[in-house]
Amino acid sequence: MKNSFKLAVVFALSIMLAGCKKEKNAPSYHKGDLTIFTDESFQSVTEALAEGYMINYPDTHIKVETKKEDLGLLDLLKGSAKAVVMSRNLTPEEIKTYEERTDLKFLPSKFAADAVVFVVPKDSPKESISMEEINSGLVSDKKEFIFDGTNSSNLNFVAEKLKKQPKDLKFSIIPGNQQIIEELGKYPNKIGVVGLNTFSRPYDKTSERLRDMVKVLPVVEKGKSYTADFEGLRTMEYPFTRVLYFLINEGNFNIANGFIRFSCTHLGQKIVQKEGLQPYNIYKREVQMR
Repeated sequence: MKNSFKLAVVFALSIMLAGCKKEKNAPSYHKGDLTIFTDESFQSVTEALAEGYMINYPDTHIKVETKKEDLGLLDLLKGSAKAVVMSRNLTPEEIKTYEERTDLKFLPSKFAADAVVFVVPKDSPKESISMEEINSGLVSDKKEFIFDGTNSSNLNFVAEKLKKQPKDLKFSIIPGNQQIIEELGKYPNKIGVVGLNTFSRPYDKTSERLRDMVKVLPVVEKGKSYTADFEGLRTMEYPFTRVLYFLINEGNFNIANGFIRFSCTHLGQKIVQKEGLQPYNIYKREVQMR
């Protein structure tokens, strides 16, 4: 009888310990590690959101790693990344591959409006740039436009907007958005193409220094001039406005899903606003993004 009782106690304890172990290792949004891959063009806003999340959940550690947009997507599809930031639209084939490999529906989590902007040195006489100039310049052997490299979000988005393939465009390269701005003065006849988030933070000293080095050109389309300010982004009238979104490869409500939910809440959207970008979800009645 005593042996039976002892066996029952041991059995009950083993079940309890197994339950505790299972609970300890269960997925959680408020503790654990996550690496997010983001193109350098929107690294700043991604890092700001990661910092905000870690402040709210001190047991989490989020690392933001820069990687060209297309390469980050490949890592996600291969299963070696849990979360990436994207700006371009995926092709139907890419969406199909995403759903097959992740076993998830393609549901991009949109969180901000950013822009690709065209910049010239501060002392340049050029005051604006037309869509015609952009179209013709990107097929010219003069390679007047400077991008931050192939497979980058800036190149992908401009090509998509012009209904062209990135491989069909002709351009110069200076690696890095910040480096383009800093070195543009050496090439007075060139036009830099950078992400707005590179220098959109209103009170950041580095952003202020970079803004002082260049002039952001309004884009003229069909006789009307558009600027990449809050109004231009909110209405998406600025022709090169782009919506940033997260894609994940995580089926349960773990840290990746928790981070994305945070980024789309009021607090996360206020962080986006402090980055000098247009929040996507905070003003639902006003935002006319399409």
